[in-house]
Amino acid sequence: MMAKKKMILDLDTGVDDALALAYALATPDSDLIGVVSSFGNTQVTTAGENTLKLLELLGRTDVPVFIGAAHSSTTDNFETMQVSMDIHGKNGIGDVALPAPTTALSSQTAVDFIIESAHKYADDLVIVPTGPLTNLAEAYQKDPEIENLIGNVTLMGGALVVPGNVTPYTEANINQDPEAADYVFKHAKHLVMVGLDVTLQTLLTKKETQVWRDLGTEKGRVFADIFDYYIDAYYDLDINKAGAALHDPLAVGVAVDPNLVTLLPLNMMVTHEDGRTIGDPARLRDPHKNNFAAVAVDEPFYLERFMNYTTALFR
Repeated sequence: MMAKKKMILDLDTGVDDALALAYALATPDSDLIGVVSSFGNTQVTTAGENTLKLLELLGRTDVPVFIGAAHSSTTDNFETMQVSMDIHGKNGIGDVALPAPTTALSSQTAVDFIIESAHKYADDLVIVPTGPLTNLAEAYQKDPEIENLIGNVTLMGGALVVPGNVTPYTEANINQDPEAADYVFKHAKHLVMVGLDVTLQTLLTKKETQVWRDLGTEKGRVFADIFDYYIDAYYDLDINKAGAALHDPLAVGVAVDPNLVTLLPLNMMVTHEDGRTIGDPARLRDPHKNNFAAVAVDEPFYLERFMNYTTALFR
């Protein structure tokens, strides 16, 4: 029997990040060893506190949470975009109020935790960033040795064959720090991009959140409330009237089971001006591919697995 992969989530928590966290805890195929926090959907400290609150709700206060970058590698501050607050709520988790956590954020930095874990677990480590790639780029730059240690980076971000959601070409996570993303794409040993190409095909509706609500548990109610806010925002902002995309949880699903998607081997780059994710002319002919872009997804199978895992977790 294969050993479980050790997983680190890098979250800017975030409605869909909250469900990525739930998926990572629920899947039998990985062991979540820690969560590092980033800026993006909200400020980094809010993201970290949201993660602590959700871990407490789910009875997993054993999972440590580390604070990472508060802003991009090329700026000295960060302000949450208004559209992020419209979609995720002012507090990042659909304006659902949760009790203050009884556990504290770790005193170790996110970057040092990533480096330490890379040396400890090497090929058995999978890192799943669902926000900007600032923390990972900084870890690579602080200790270049880990580039060849970390077995798998599976990120939610980018857009290859569909339009972006910030500019015509750019997806929000990559757009937050294009330089860091470019560095990670070029230096990761094995990187899978789970972008808008596939995440926009994975819709959750109030039919599914009602399943969680019908469990009659606090966990089920909270996660239904959080995601219903997101579904309503998608409707009101005319993003999608049919439901809301399960962006970040798909990256977790693919990290443990790449068979959920069809992967295109393509060495990529990220343009520094606007964060476009595209083939890298300098590396296109390199026979060794370290980047893989998800271009199709088995949506019914993924949705069924997602619902099975989360519903069991929320009981």
